[in-house]
Amino acid sequence: MRKTVTINQTVKTKSVARSPGASDRPSRSESEDAVRTLIRWAGDNPRRPGMQGTPARVVRAYEEWFSGYAEDPRNYLSRTFEEVAGYDEIVVLRDIAFESHCEHHLAPIIGRAHIGYLPRKRVVGISKLARLVDVYAKRFQIQEKMTAEIAACLNSVLKPHGVAVVIEAAHQCMTTRGVHKSGVTMVTSQMLGIFRKRAETRHEFLSAINLRGAAPL
Repeated sequence: MRKTVTINQTVKTKSVARSPGASDRPSRSESEDAVRTLIRWAGDNPRRPGMQGTPARVVRAYEEWFSGYAEDPRNYLSRTFEEVAGYDEIVVLRDIAFESHCEHHLAPIIGRAHIGYLPRKRVVGISKLARLVDVYAKRFQIQEKMTAEIAACLNSVLKPHGVAVVIEAAHQCMTTRGVHKSGVTMVTSQMLGIFRKRAETRHEFLSAINLRGAAPL
């Protein structure tokens, strides 16, 4: 199932909804030509031996980097398990590594996500939580939006007592250009349900992921 992506464009004041499978999606040949244009703009020759295969390689890389547009993240949460023997404490999956790309500069975002939820009689396989992160990461992103999207999807499908998501990431648009500040990590969080309402539950999650600076109760 393909997820429709809405792109806002100023074209006679109309907003156009597009999906990756839409008829106006560039062909592979057109995409490779676009890469050749960027190579020329950078000052190199796309026809020289070392660069001849680069446009095709870049397009194949884009297929992998942005494969999340072709997936519906809700599908990964559709299969749940109810035989939990009365388990009623939080579930935490931490240090989920991901690679994404900044929608402002197309530069890499490298980080890790931590997910917690308090189940309401049913749980989901832990690998599905990692796949949920990957689906959203493999799209053009800003970290704040990605954090909110993961939490909202998990909350909508599983309907648990609460959801907590924390993402820590380094943004190459900041470390390799602009201010050139290396070693900087951005932290974002989204707390829903009991994690927002109860400080002790929130602290239990933050302690479980060893988040630096988690305030004591």
